[in-house]
Amino acid sequence: MSVDDHELAAGLAQRAGERLLELREESTSDPKALGDAGDAAAHRLLVEALAQERPDDPVLSEHGVSGPERVAGRRVWIVDPLDGTREFTEPGRSDWAVHVALAERHEVIASAVALPAQGVVLGTGEPPKQPTHGIARPRIAVSRSRPPEFVTEIAEQIGAELVPMGSAGAKITAVVLGEVDAYLHGGGQYEWDSAAPVGIARAAGLHTSRLDGSELVYDRPDPWLPDLLVCRRELAVDLLAALSDRPEGSR
Repeated sequence: MSVDDHELAAGLAQRAGERLLELREESTSDPKALGDAGDAAAHRLLVEALAQERPDDPVLSEHGVSGPERVAGRRVWIVDPLDGTREFTEPGRSDWAVHVALAERHEVIASAVALPAQGVVLGTGEPPKQPTHGIARPRIAVSRSRPPEFVTEIAEQIGAELVPMGSAGAKITAVVLGEVDAYLHGGGQYEWDSAAPVGIARAAGLHTSRLDGSELVYDRPDPWLPDLLVCRRELAVDLLAALSDRPEGSR
């Protein structure tokens, strides 16, 4: 029996995550070698499985395009085999992920994110329910090593707390799980960095957009995505207003 796209995305993310955990246990003391091996193994697993399960669909990965020719607007799988390579190579870190998304007509229609070191797989088939409690003080996910200055200023403006964490997938899924209330990024990312977690966030009823409030569009000829905002819906108006007050180019 063939599985639907939601189930396939979740199953592949889990399988790739399990393979990454195996590699981590077998690892040597060389972080770069471990990161390279993890990227390659997870990429190979996803590409080979999609070629078997969905042979008519192209795959856009951090490591290139495979399968049939990619035609904008048609079905394409957008995957990040290892989101957070540096975090993956650091012992004890759990804020790294595997992303598997399916886009059609420039919108994510099915996706899954595995957080292997946390034993969690999130998917659009059964998206998590959002918290019903209010927000006393908003929490915004930011990079551990380089929190953007504009995010610090936005946090001060709306009275928010910054919560450092690793990969983009970990930050967006933290919003989905209610661990933080928002993630905004202005430094640019590739589509595979956000397609899968944004798909889950949308399915869960969260606000997702560019920083100017416009729609996030996937499967474009250029996979570079300049910025994004994912947050609880009750925060969206305040965050977008604070962002709109900032001078052009300072986001």
